[in-house]
Amino acid sequence: MGTAEKPRRITMTPGALRVLEAAARLFYEHGIHTVGVDLIAAEAGVTKKTLYDRFGAKEQIVVEYLADRDERWRAFLARCLDAAPPAPSARVLAVFDASRAWSEENSPKGCSMVNAHAEISDPSHPAYPIIIGQKQWMLALFTGFAEEITPDGAADLGRTLMLLHEGALVAHGLNIFPDPISHAREQAQTLLATTAAKH
Repeated sequence: MGTAEKPRRITMTPGALRVLEAAARLFYEHGIHTVGVDLIAAEAGVTKKTLYDRFGAKEQIVVEYLADRDERWRAFLARCLDAAPPAPSARVLAVFDASRAWSEENSPKGCSMVNAHAEISDPSHPAYPIIIGQKQWMLALFTGFAEEITPDGAADLGRTLMLLHEGALVAHGLNIFPDPISHAREQAQTLLATTAAKH
């Protein structure tokens, strides 16, 4: 699987940061397509000229929004993994714990990347590589842990852990039953124990 190309980023000025903060809130709450630059500019307290001077187009605001979410998630997860026990199974479970904590604090309506993909499915969109890139990165993370547990079955185990994780994020956003991430963690724990028992 190839790595998604890195998108162009801009240097953030105080005005650009206000735009990004407003856009991030609006995009997550209302959807990317329904939020226009007029509303973003008004919420940020800047003129449309300032917005276009800083970002050039709405697409670039979307890029910055998703890239910022991705960077903050990866930093949050890194801190959680640093605090986790070194055993690969424990680190897998720490990913689920991190996702549960992150989702409760930052993502009541589900994963921002999954939500964005529902609106941005065109690979030519400049934000598309960020969405796909994060999920490729998560699969590689799970597969890396799986290689330490079962070298011969790492690909299958990594994919199964990824499916449990991503399914839990979607279920969290849909709010159909309580605490799906903890449920997925329990299933992952059972899977890891069964896999370890075979080796």
